[in-house]
Amino acid sequence: MTADFFAVSDLNAHYGRARALEDVSFEVGKESVAIIGRNGMGKTTLCNAIMSIAPPNATGSIRFLGQELMGKPSHVVAGAGIGYVPQGRRLFPSLSVDEHLRMVRPGRPVGGDGRNWTPDSVYELFPRLAERRKNGGAQLSGGEQQMLAIGRALLTNPLLLIMDEPSEGLAPAIVENLIGVFRSLEEAGLAIILIEQNLSVATAIAKRQIVMVAGRIFTETTAEDLANDPEAQRRFLGVEPLATT
Repeated sequence: MTADFFAVSDLNAHYGRARALEDVSFEVGKESVAIIGRNGMGKTTLCNAIMSIAPPNATGSIRFLGQELMGKPSHVVAGAGIGYVPQGRRLFPSLSVDEHLRMVRPGRPVGGDGRNWTPDSVYELFPRLAERRKNGGAQLSGGEQQMLAIGRALLTNPLLLIMDEPSEGLAPAIVENLIGVFRSLEEAGLAIILIEQNLSVATAIAKRQIVMVAGRIFTETTAEDLANDPEAQRRFLGVEPLATT
């Protein structure tokens, strides 16, 4: 069932002679999955290859709903039903919040709950953006910028949302709010691939945890097992173990 939804098979990617991804294969169903790993392990390159954004020299297969997407331009990937929230948000400093949202060409309403996302429904999801709708991208806090980047991606009405380091640089209170939003989106039928270094965020959102090491899928585990394995936390992420109660 998962292979019919989204599947990456034997994905290899190079930048010049430097290999960034090696034989990466995994499948995702209509669920939340976290891909974790230290910096430089190939996680963002994986996103670039999937979305065909500044793509490396890549080979392999990327299939979504039975359609082969490898080598297709970015607008075809997005039009197939995959939304993307890039690392660093990539907003336009001179455009207002409202302009960011209204410049997006809506995708067909393919969301799992049949919802057709509009700027107004984004404002319902993120009331803070409604308050800041006339402010430019450069005038927003980090949390507000991330809300806008997520809202912009939702306007394409995706079935699958890929988010690259969404918690990066955000205050803990903002991160907790975003975790709640991600859970509500999943409950509404949206599948999520979460690229994260923040283990507490990754394990709070996704039961499945895929570990990347040196451009390869090293292992797959569960949020519960990873949270209870301090040695794995240090080994794969170089972090102090999560606090347990």
